Order: sequence, then structure tokens, then C-alpha cells
Amino acid sequence: MKKKWLKDIKTMLVMASLLLMITACGRGDNYVIRVGSKDFTESLIIAEIYSLALEDAGFAVDRTGHNLSSGLVHNAIISGEIDLYPEYTGTALLTVLGLPLMTDPIDVYEIVKREYYERYQITWLDFTQAHNGQGIVVRAELAQELGIATLSDLQAHAHQLRFVSTAEFLDREDGLKAMVSAFGPFDFRSIDIMGGGARYEALRTNAADVSVAFTTDGQLYNTHYFTLLVEDITIWPPYNLIPIVGNAVLGEHPAIADALNRLAPHLNTSTLLYMNSQVIIYGRDVQDVAREFFEALP
Repeated sequence: MKKKWLKDIKTMLVMASLLLMITACGRGDNYVIRVGSKDFTESLIIAEIYSLALEDAGFAVDRTGHNLSSGLVHNAIISGEIDLYPEYTGTALLTVLGLPLMTDPIDVYEIVKREYYERYQITWLDFTQAHNGQGIVVRAELAQELGIATLSDLQAHAHQLRFVSTAEFLDREDGLKAMVSAFGPFDFRSIDIMGGGARYEALRTNAADVSVAFTTDGQLYNTHYFTLLVEDITIWPPYNLIPIVGNAVLGEHPAIADALNRLAPHLNTSTLLYMNSQVIIYGRDVQDVAREFFEALP
């Protein structure tokens, strides 16, 4: 009787051990990836696309880290509260790492990739052509009337023009100061401070002539109202949009990289501009726009 009891105990221990092994082996399919995003349309769209790609690869996804400020989302991945999020190379170079301004996209990517790996144990995945950089936009009618197509043209006509800007752009070294350093003084007729949507409305209603912009702002999808000027001397850093992932979770679940790198060839500036416009101009849901993009992938 005692031998049978010991045999039953051994059998139960073996079964429990096998169950633990099966659970551990299956953890990759069941692991919940915590995806973060910043608190603006483009970041929310891309984070949702990442989430869909991960779910398609068999992962469960936690989206509670979406819609964080830039500072909070960086701290969240450093502290391990989220596993990954979409980041911009220029933001990493200047704001996070505090390194000198550079303008070559690949050089910036390689530097931030190395520095994040060494300083923060974070991996930058594959490079994408999706770029949301600094820009200057002019009312289309006025740009045509005065022949303004480049930043050089703008500098020549600045005294005639009303400029609306963010306060940050006026103060940053890579903002108006960079324009002045490259082209000379921009003696605008007036300068006012406005938020993003208000700036575009001011241009559209002829309350202003020129505004600082980001090159994938949804409003720029309608070229009838706005002309994005050519940067004829390269003065601004690149802001390529790329997924970054904590090394610990990536080491344990390398399939994350496979799922997200699959997206890289299909993300570009035109794609970002279109998707942003669908949410900002046409009022579509972020989730619907992201799913439309993902389901159209080959």
C-alpha cells in the first residue's frame, strides 16, 4: 500500500512538472505585450498597427500604455511599464540623448540605435522611410502669388508675411534659430503663438500667412490650401518613425521583431500623411484607419 502511495505521488509530481514545462513553452503565444504610444494622432495610429501585427503573430496585447506624453512614454519603457512604442530618431538624438544636431537619416539611426542599446538596454528595430520632420507651410494662394517654394524664397519675403508658430519652435536650436543660421534673418511682419489646429485654421481663413508644421500633419493632405516649402539647405534633423523594444522582452520573445519588421517596407511619409488626414480631417477612428492599413498589407 505504501509503495502504491509513493508511486502515485511520483506520478503526480511528474505530471505537474510536465504541465509547468508545457506552460513555459507556450508562454510566447500567451505573453501580453504592453504597447505604448505618445499622445497624438500619428503615434496612436502606428501603435495600433504594431498591436495588430503582434496579435496577428499570436501575442496578446495590452494597449493601456497608449496616449502618454513624450516624457512619460520614455520613462515607461525605461522602467519596464511598457515593452515597446514608436519613437522618432530626431527626438531620440536631441531630446532624449542630448547629442548634437545631425541631418543624415542613416547616421542618426545608427547613433541612436547604439546609444539606446548601451544606455537603456533598448533595441531599435528596422529603419523605415516614414519621416515626420520639421517644416514650414505657406498659404497656397500666397505662395503661388509671391513665388515662394523654398525656405530661401521665404526669407526674401518674410517682411511681408504673418508667421504663426509654437513657442517651442521659436526657442529651440533646431527651430527658427536654425533657419536664421542657414539663411539669415527672417524679419516677419508679425509673429504669433498658436496650437496646431489653430495655426492651420489661421492660414485657411487668411488670418496668417506662414506657419511651422510637421511634414505629415493631416491638414497637408489638402494641397489646395497649403504649400509645404522645400528645405533647400538641410538644417533640420531627421525624424524617422521606428519601433523601439526593451531588450529583456525582445530576448525572451524574438518573434516581436519579426512581426514589427514586416511593417517597415510599407511605412513611409506618404502613408503617414494619408492616415493622419483620415483621422484629423475626416474624423475616422484611429483603430479603423490602422486596421485598414494592416489588412491591406501583402
